[in-house]
Amino acid sequence: MTSEFYRNIVIATDGSENNKKAISYGIEIAKLSGATVHALYVVDTSSFSSIPMDAGWEAMYEILRKEGEKAVFEVKEVGEAAGVEVREVLWEGHPSNEIIDFAENNNADLIVIGTLGKTGLDRFLMGSVAEKVVRGSKVPVMVVRGEEQS
Repeated sequence: MTSEFYRNIVIATDGSENNKKAISYGIEIAKLSGATVHALYVVDTSSFSSIPMDAGWEAMYEILRKEGEKAVFEVKEVGEAAGVEVREVLWEGHPSNEIIDFAENNNADLIVIGTLGKTGLDRFLMGSVAEKVVRGSKVPVMVVRGEEQS
């Protein structure tokens, strides 16, 4: 069964354990609707913008990039096991902005993103990429709350 409703689904991943539930939801929706999944990891370079580029910056960037490659590959593995086409996408910049831009410029029908469901001071200090995506996206967003690790 295929659906005209979902043809392109963006699964935004950060590579964390917490995100596995969001990946499962996104892959299942794609399987049911015959959609293509775009596994998107954004290397957060926004925090480096004030730091001069040097060997330390390059090393940190490489670590983050490798983490991103691993994260999107994990989504691809889950997708392949379910018979879903997954395209691996690695971008860089400010995560919430890049997720929105990618979805809006690639005909996405849905963004699936995980959250820890933090509240209070934790949320204030960390900010929530998921919340910023929900507030800023013209594309529908499914936020999947993960289990908090204790």
